[in-house]
Amino acid sequence: MDVLSNLALGFGVALTLKNLAYCFLGVFLGTLIGVLPGIGPLVTIAMLLPITFGLDPVSSLIMLAGIFYGAQYGGSTTAILVNMPGEVSSAVTAIDGYQMARQGRAGPALATAAMASFVGGILSTLIVAFFGPLVGRWALEFGAAEYFSLMLMGLVFSAVLSHGDLVKALAMVVIGLLLGIVGTDVTSGLPRFSFGIPELLDGVGFTVVAVGLFAVSEIVLNLARNEKVEVFAKDVKNLMPTWADMKAAAMPTLRGTALGSFFGALPGITASVAAFSAYMLEKKLAKDPSRFGHGAIEGVAAPEAANNAAAQTHFIPTLTLGIPASAVMALMLGALTMQGIQPGPQVMTSKPELFWGLVASMFVGNVLLLVLNLPLVGLWARLTQVPYRWLFPAILVFACVGNFSLNNSAMDVYLCAAIGVLGYVFAKLDCQPAPLILGYVLGPMLEENLRRALLMSDGSFAVFVTRPISLAFLVVTALILLAMVLPGLRRRRELAVEEAAG
Repeated sequence: MDVLSNLALGFGVALTLKNLAYCFLGVFLGTLIGVLPGIGPLVTIAMLLPITFGLDPVSSLIMLAGIFYGAQYGGSTTAILVNMPGEVSSAVTAIDGYQMARQGRAGPALATAAMASFVGGILSTLIVAFFGPLVGRWALEFGAAEYFSLMLMGLVFSAVLSHGDLVKALAMVVIGLLLGIVGTDVTSGLPRFSFGIPELLDGVGFTVVAVGLFAVSEIVLNLARNEKVEVFAKDVKNLMPTWADMKAAAMPTLRGTALGSFFGALPGITASVAAFSAYMLEKKLAKDPSRFGHGAIEGVAAPEAANNAAAQTHFIPTLTLGIPASAVMALMLGALTMQGIQPGPQVMTSKPELFWGLVASMFVGNVLLLVLNLPLVGLWARLTQVPYRWLFPAILVFACVGNFSLNNSAMDVYLCAAIGVLGYVFAKLDCQPAPLILGYVLGPMLEENLRRALLMSDGSFAVFVTRPISLAFLVVTALILLAMVLPGLRRRRELAVEEAAG
């Protein structure tokens, strides 16, 4: 009954005219940026962070959340019609969705994606409502040692599960940690890594890092691409899937929702991992796996349900533990801390209107998205043909104005540009930015909990292994690293043996 009464409180907050307007604005913007090529939720949320500073915390979080899960919907449109995912997690949808569009079945593919997203979003929001408070109550048992070990596990998770080389991903985490501790040390009052620049004494601003790393560098990367794509916008008709399509998509949608909800609740795991896992599961369970990659509707339904379910359950570790589950969640965490709110297990008791208002807004937002996506599919289809050269000047202006407006400091704009150049270099070196932003957000909290734990244990590191929950997190972290390192070591050993034998 507690959940029902809390949901009633949440709907009371979410259905106010102001929050309803921000929810609609969020999901509309999310769908729009999901559809437009070269812009994702990271870029949009990074650009809008300065604006949300003037809003109350509930409204800003509702809008930013709407952008995030709305982009999951919109990303499927470009994935199906153009074979160019508007959002990373929609890349899996493109495999079969684009083939369906080529076969003249773009309408059923888009409708299936929208309905699977809706089911995944609604069911996973129920999971957030019922399991979020349980996780919050469990997290009340955590001390400084447990929080340090959990954050360490989240950072390692983000490195291991990012694309590319593990060493590069771990290096990005370290760079993020170093960026996070720039400024004045809270304990000693001494400057760290400020290099005598007064503007750096307060640290590198969160929006400076986020906008530079995701908006500025992304502009240069997109301008460097020169790809011709075939758009099947003219084939969007007869949206209603057949009975056979709905029957084939039903179980994959439910399985994708379950898988996405599970992965979304784990720190450091992105929605794209959930979508790919759901796709591989359906391929493994299929009677005829050869259909996948040639227009199988299960290959559209499962990943779409999974990435939307993961997008909603990402809020469980972010709000209840204060551990961002992905780079977008790190931006959300940054938005809350800018508002003076410290996410963690106390947020549900100290700010119930924030947590339950957000949960209720997810129900409202998913209904709004279904209403937006199906009738306006023709409009979204036409927007896929907007040239990127028309979009990037506006993005750049927003980025500069937003950064300058926070502190009225030109240094923030220069730093943003420098980090944008750094982001471009990282992209060319195939280094993923997500571990860096997670390291940046968690760095100060990681250091604070490390210091607090050592202070309470008189400087003994044994505190991290004598407390059972902390030890469990450290063991899981070590096992994850071993699971990634051992196959590489085994391959090297086999090559050495072969060379010695040869």
